[in-house]
Amino acid sequence: MHVTQRMRPGVGHLRTQSRLALIQGALREASDRFGMRVVHFSVQGNHLHLIVEADGCAALSKSMKGLAVRIAVGLNRLIGRRGTVFADRYHAHVLESPREVANTVRYVLGNYRKHSRESLPSGWKDPFASSVAEPLHPPKVWLPTIGWRRAAEFRLAALARKAAQKA
Repeated sequence: MHVTQRMRPGVGHLRTQSRLALIQGALREASDRFGMRVVHFSVQGNHLHLIVEADGCAALSKSMKGLAVRIAVGLNRLIGRRGTVFADRYHAHVLESPREVANTVRYVLGNYRKHSRESLPSGWKDPFASSVAEPLHPPKVWLPTIGWRRAAEFRLAALARKAAQKA
């Protein structure tokens, strides 16, 4: 699943080292609890993107609630505020095909480069996101372990064929 969680105005920019450490800690603690595993994540200025595996709707709901509480308490303590941190309930989209997983992994892990004026030197990874080589928690089911890689390889092969035909 691709899960998006937005912050309320007033919480501030999430892409600082102290907030990243807090969010990563909460993600690690929440991962593989209550039947949900956080595989990949990306911290944006005012929202989080997560790619998760969940054992069902109830497991996802319980785990996301626990994660939201951990992050909210930590952020409120860090910035000296009280009140609601998240704008609304999380949004979850079930990923159903290898191509959809491949596109979502690419979107989540490359999201900041798409929206930012900053640029990372070639070969550097975004420090505010997991990476394909280093997921937060290794996935257990076929689609996010093998299936999406096959779709990505197929796409690269098709692009190479198109390039060869044009040459």
